[in-house]
Amino acid sequence: MNRSEFEQIITKLKTNVSTVVIGKDDTITKVLTAFIAGGHVLLEDTPGTGKTLLSKALAKSVDAEFRRVQFTPDLLPSDITGLNIYSQKDNEFHFIPGPAFTNILLADEINRATPRTQSSLLECMEEHQITIDGKTHPLHNPYFVIATQNPIETAGTFPLPEAQLDRFMMQLSMGYPDSEEELKLIDRFLKNDPLTVLSAVCSTEDILSMREFCKDIFIHPSVREYIVALIHATRNHAEISVGVSPRGTLAFIKALQVYAAIKGRTFVSPDDVKELAFPVLGHRILTFTGFNGALKEHPLLKILSSIPVPSEDFEN
Repeated sequence: MNRSEFEQIITKLKTNVSTVVIGKDDTITKVLTAFIAGGHVLLEDTPGTGKTLLSKALAKSVDAEFRRVQFTPDLLPSDITGLNIYSQKDNEFHFIPGPAFTNILLADEINRATPRTQSSLLECMEEHQITIDGKTHPLHNPYFVIATQNPIETAGTFPLPEAQLDRFMMQLSMGYPDSEEELKLIDRFLKNDPLTVLSAVCSTEDILSMREFCKDIFIHPSVREYIVALIHATRNHAEISVGVSPRGTLAFIKALQVYAAIKGRTFVSPDDVKELAFPVLGHRILTFTGFNGALKEHPLLKILSSIPVPSEDFEN
């Protein structure tokens, strides 16, 4: 795949999703970044802001298998991964795959399921496989989990454990539309639902080719050192009990390469690092008391403002 083909597909994807999700170009770009980079996304926001709509629009924009699971307290791990069922016809067990066997999995309201059920996605998300009764079943490629959760409602919910959070490449928030965007929303949905007529604009093979293309995006040694300095600062900050893991470092690198390519560049800039730092690293950080203050007081933003930004020619 060349740069022209990459840009054409990105434009088609963004345009297609934007016909349904209005005024969220930045969020759409970051979700596409995680998808192409091979990561997963956690959408956390209040009800009715378009989390599920965005997930469905992305799924319909790619010619891929899509499954949705509505997470509830009585959901079992086998309801997601599948199970072996004994057949009296041939006296053998047969594996019945669950909804996790797909390309794009929407885990709707993931925090409503018990920790046991949530943990059924750990192997899926990290290793792209499922082991049941000692036998390992590979998953589809690409494999993308987009999960949603409501942060303001705690009744009947189970907070995601740190091990689960660390497997999401990004945690994003939709936010409310402004007045102009809300007027466009009314006009768009007044008579018809644009989601029902949305069609695919690329294939899974295109996504895999784009992923390979992004591996050649250049990261200057000074930018790499800047990234490592940020990561290590999270592990030695007075307000942080658990910093970013090596898994987070690798996820950050992959996301930066794809994000730079989407922005039309052949190299990663320090501005890319600053832009993706909070979506990729923020949810991996644990503070001693739990962070409830203003965003500008978050330890990660303090770290970003304290570490010198490199100023070399990042193209070479």
